[in-house]
Amino acid sequence: MSSSSVPQHIAIIMDGNGRWARSRGLSRHEGHRAGTENIRRIVEAAVQEGVSYLTVYAFSTENWSRPEGEVSGLLTILGERLVNETPILHEQGVRIRHLGSAEELPPDLQAGVAAALELTRHNDRLVLSVAWNYGGRAEILRAVRCMLGTGVAPEAVTEEQFSSYLYTAGLPDPDMIVRTAGEMRLSNFLIWQAAYAEYWSTPVYWPDFGPEHLHQAIVEYGRRTRRFGAVLEE
Repeated sequence: MSSSSVPQHIAIIMDGNGRWARSRGLSRHEGHRAGTENIRRIVEAAVQEGVSYLTVYAFSTENWSRPEGEVSGLLTILGERLVNETPILHEQGVRIRHLGSAEELPPDLQAGVAAALELTRHNDRLVLSVAWNYGGRAEILRAVRCMLGTGVAPEAVTEEQFSSYLYTAGLPDPDMIVRTAGEMRLSNFLIWQAAYAEYWSTPVYWPDFGPEHLHQAIVEYGRRTRRFGAVLEE
């Protein structure tokens, strides 16, 4: 596959952990653990495919409304994954970025996230952005407030300047949005950045989403013609 047919940046809405667990008679917590453990497998597959940026939607701002026990379990899993996976990803040349607000996280988890970002910040084989406590609308509101706080004149605002205030500053917009578990919603994910992204959905639950499914998505991407609003000559 030529490099031009491989998306530079793939963003994934990791959906279906709970349904995966229920279909196996397991708890939702076990589903979330299986889903989290699947991330490294897809990171490795993305590297093999020639993808440079991978973003995963791990926990939205709306997910705080879930039962307290489920949220607590997710925080515990995140802490465990940071400890276990960060050194391995670092050895593989992966840079970790966090998209979202860390302020609501427990202090020890905030420290763990900061340590992971610092350890991997010079890596350049692949950038793994984890959207945790992230919401697209909240991100845009935050960017507007930050920009207004700097005193930027309304007539001076450009798309490029506005993008520099987003959590994704410095990252290219996603070329492809992948969603697992058969859903067709964007769910408040990268709603500014995904304006011209290609979409691909699979009925496969996230814990079962493997390298072969990522490859299938990339092949489908290669078949599409991106117009960015223009009319191309036939």
